[in-house]
Amino acid sequence: MDDISSKDYVIIDNFLRDDLYTEIKSFFLGKLPNFKEAGIGAHADNQIDSKVRGDFTYWLDRQRDAQLETYWNLLDETMHIFNRYCYLSLSGYEFHLAHYPSGGHYDKHLDQFENRNNRMISMIIYLNDDWKLGDGGELEIFEKDGSSFLVEPLAARCVMFKSAEVPHAVLEAHKSRFSLTGWLLYQPSSVGKLFV
Repeated sequence: MDDISSKDYVIIDNFLRDDLYTEIKSFFLGKLPNFKEAGIGAHADNQIDSKVRGDFTYWLDRQRDAQLETYWNLLDETMHIFNRYCYLSLSGYEFHLAHYPSGGHYDKHLDQFENRNNRMISMIIYLNDDWKLGDGGELEIFEKDGSSFLVEPLAARCVMFKSAEVPHAVLEAHKSRFSLTGWLLYQPSSVGKLFV
């Protein structure tokens, strides 16, 4: 909590227990045929632009995807900790599975829409076994001074950051790159930016 308050981001290795990691990865691989090409923009403004973004996603639903109950409970606990220690009043979340095939990337952006500003905390959990240098797909985080650094997408590593404050990009993947990505939300979306 101190890191995300002072630096706007935090990186946590071994965020998932081995059994939960295996459960999520198995679920992910089973859903790959149902993934759809990801777009940019919210709702009616959503459009496909592979020059900007080259991943495929499967949006999760707690009722439909009830077999991930342990994961949903972990999200509830994470949201509770943010509310307790950062006074955020988070009350919801939205998550998807993301597959970047070889050649997939995502240009520099913020995780916040112009007409929908309730994404407060971005959260990424990587599901890449045996990732090594040269595989690509690193997360590039841009700091306030204009510098940037790379985060390797290692298995069970979690990255969280302030959605409206941290520009980031996904570098080109050279093999399939898997993650569980989403946002902790204020509800309703009109509440606006309260986490400074």
